[in-house]
Amino acid sequence: MTVESGHSDGAATDGRRAAALAARETIEVLEVLWSKSGDLAPIAPVSTSQLKVLYILADNDGINLRALGEELGSTPSSVSRMCDRLHALGFIERTLSSASRREVELRLTGVGTRYLSDLRARREAALAEVVATMAPAEQAAFAQGLAFFRSAVLRGAEGTETVRGTVAGTA
Repeated sequence: MTVESGHSDGAATDGRRAAALAARETIEVLEVLWSKSGDLAPIAPVSTSQLKVLYILADNDGINLRALGEELGSTPSSVSRMCDRLHALGFIERTLSSASRREVELRLTGVGTRYLSDLRARREAALAEVVATMAPAEQAAFAQGLAFFRSAVLRGAEGTETVRGTVAGTA
């Protein structure tokens, strides 16, 4: 990629654009990989939005509805409906908070934990197959690049490190 610029930061801008393009293309390839194999996509009865809830609950045991809504950027009514569906499936449980009787704490059930663990294991196995086709130096560079990317995401997510940080480390 060539950009004609008299500015000294032209190369940095080109590097940012190339990295963003590579990240977008990688995400698209992962989406195709997930969709090609029903085992890797969030399978019924859980939607992608509900899967996000499961990821958050996995790393934030006892989170309340308000905090979950803030993390999702969703209205209280839509968060409550999502949790209703997950509760009906047996994936989450709601309990009254010991700190406040007006708050409800959310936790994964054993069924929800197994679902999420199984999905993560299938995805990790599929990714391991792809990574196995890479040379050791490529694997190391890939792992390092992903670690740098994760750190940049966490730096940009100020105030949400406890939720997004742990989710990013385990998803």
